[in-house]
Amino acid sequence: MRDIDDTPLPTGELALQTLAMPADTNANGDIFGGWLMSQMDLAGGITAGRRAGGRVATVAVEGMAFLTPVSVGSVVSCYTEIVDVGRSSIRIRVEVWITDDYHNDPAKVTEGDFVFVAIDDNGRTRSVD
Repeated sequence: MRDIDDTPLPTGELALQTLAMPADTNANGDIFGGWLMSQMDLAGGITAGRRAGGRVATVAVEGMAFLTPVSVGSVVSCYTEIVDVGRSSIRIRVEVWITDDYHNDPAKVTEGDFVFVAIDDNGRTRSVD
């Protein structure tokens, strides 16, 4: 995995975009890291499922570090890029960027590699189509 960088533009394709809401905050009023990870997992799963041609399951998350807090009202954008495809697994890099009242330009929040495995209707590993 590459180091988290200060690249001014997202890498990959926009897979998911949502709005950070008050119900998703911690006691300090910032968005929960776990909520953000779930959005990343959804975005990665969309990309992996398309590439696999069907159902996938998350099997690992690697290399996450948070660069800046996310405020209520931020537009959270998850960008995905396929890093590697194995026989049954797909590694997806997910970057999260925000725009809000405090950032005139998009700001990178985090990135991480999510590993998915293609599964059949019985939950068994299958080959990636």
